[in-house]
Amino acid sequence: MNTKPSIESISFIGLGLIGMSLLRALRSTPIAVEAGIIFSGFDPSFTEADIEEAGMLGLDQFIEDREELFSADVVVLAAPVLTNIALLDEAARLSPPTTIIADVSSTKGDIFKRAQELNLPYFGLHPMAGKELQGFRESSPDLFKEMPIFLCHDHKLPYKGRGLILRKMIESIAGSLVTSNPILHDQIMARVSHLPQLMSTLLIDYCSSQLRVSGPGFASLTRLAGSPWEIWHDIIGTNNKNIADAIEEFAMKLVELSWEVRDIDNESLESRFDEANRLHKYMQLPGWRT
Repeated sequence: MNTKPSIESISFIGLGLIGMSLLRALRSTPIAVEAGIIFSGFDPSFTEADIEEAGMLGLDQFIEDREELFSADVVVLAAPVLTNIALLDEAARLSPPTTIIADVSSTKGDIFKRAQELNLPYFGLHPMAGKELQGFRESSPDLFKEMPIFLCHDHKLPYKGRGLILRKMIESIAGSLVTSNPILHDQIMARVSHLPQLMSTLLIDYCSSQLRVSGPGFASLTRLAGSPWEIWHDIIGTNNKNIADAIEEFAMKLVELSWEVRDIDNESLESRFDEANRLHKYMQLPGWRT
């Protein structure tokens, strides 16, 4: 008799860009194909037409019954951050003790703390991938290719049983798997993700009266301005201190830069450009993330 742990079912709550892309990517892994894993999901915004289209993209079952959803071997919470945190209470009531509760929230501090309070087997994921356009129709199984995925986990969960299987599946779809504690994760995200978003949002507003004469460089720099507030409301609300600290630190850098420009301090300005050029070239190298 085979008593080895296995994953036979994975359910997703939230079937937007990230949730559906992750479903499609995991479905294509050799582990999922060999095991015949069933992928189910739910999204409160879905119409009958959406359900049918999602089925063609890889969703095996659209399930509205909460107990059935939470009874899967792995449950992936792919809603906005605050919704995911609230869903942990449902998971604690409805999920079997062996069910792994994963999420793809962009911040990890608050949700990690709540999962610990509820004593849930928690597997916190944050794929460093996305688009300014949202929705399952924008999803792609290749969205995470060559991109890092953060993992904030509960003790030894990713190294045994179903946790090990899930980790191997994630590793097979990502460029790299980066293990981090939730506090450090949120500090890093404030700099490399949340600050760029708010800079883009502020810049396009600052230049609103000159948009018609802007060029492609401006369009590239303000690409993130298309991101929806519905997503960022929760991100800012759960990482506000780190984001505010990053903004204040960067604002001081801007003031220093303004002094150099005003004084035509070419030596300092050239040094900044040289370092920026070096870092940009480094990011173009094959495998630079590894």
